Amino acid sequence: MSIVNIIIAAALVIFALVIFAGKGDKFIAGYNTASQEEKEQYNITRLRLLIGTLLIWTATVLCISICLPMSKEVALFFRILGIFVPTIAVVILANTWAKKTNTK
Repeated sequence: MSIVNIIIAAALVIFALVIFAGKGDKFIAGYNTASQEEKEQYNITRLRLLIGTLLIWTATVLCISICLPMSKEVALFFRILGIFVPTIAVVILANTWAKKTNTK
């Protein structure tokens, strides 16, 4: 099971690097299907920073939960707390901090 988690963590890091490089906008859920008008409402640099950081964080949480000696229940709780809470924060920040403000 830990091999699968390591492969998932490695894939997350690779996707994060692609997004940080500016080549992975099509991997950002919702942004890739948005119309051009909707895409113009977002600061893509900030959105990339948020999504890439979340991917790196998720990979880190997976690796820590593999490496530290803990029971399956504790590891599951650690993963839930370490992944879902930051994901909620990123959703909120993507709709506030990463949105452009109209200065007309």
